[in-house]
Amino acid sequence: MIESISDWFLSLGETYGVNPWIFGAIYVGAIPFFLASVGWIVKNARAGKSTLLPTMLAGFFFVSAYLYLAIVGQNIPVWVWVFLAALVIYGAISQVRQTRRKIAEAQMETTGE
Repeated sequence: MIESISDWFLSLGETYGVNPWIFGAIYVGAIPFFLASVGWIVKNARAGKSTLLPTMLAGFFFVSAYLYLAIVGQNIPVWVWVFLAALVIYGAISQVRQTRRKIAEAQMETTGE
């Protein structure tokens, strides 16, 4: 059963012109860079510096695998884009909330409240 799922998954790459191993490598490889960017956001917010650049980088790393899909992929069904958009929107909202919470905690530690 696992072999048939693996064969199906790998066949999707051929069908849509995307190498699933590259997609997976980008997806997993971007995680440490994303987390570092979030740390940078918190550090800058704590220091009162601009968070624009680390926020943009975090956003880029968050969607980098899907950018690969958008650039290289062919004949991707609309439902996939709708699903991915929903995932990205949900993930972005969740991450913004978590980052704001970390910034607030860091500011409370700094001010001693």
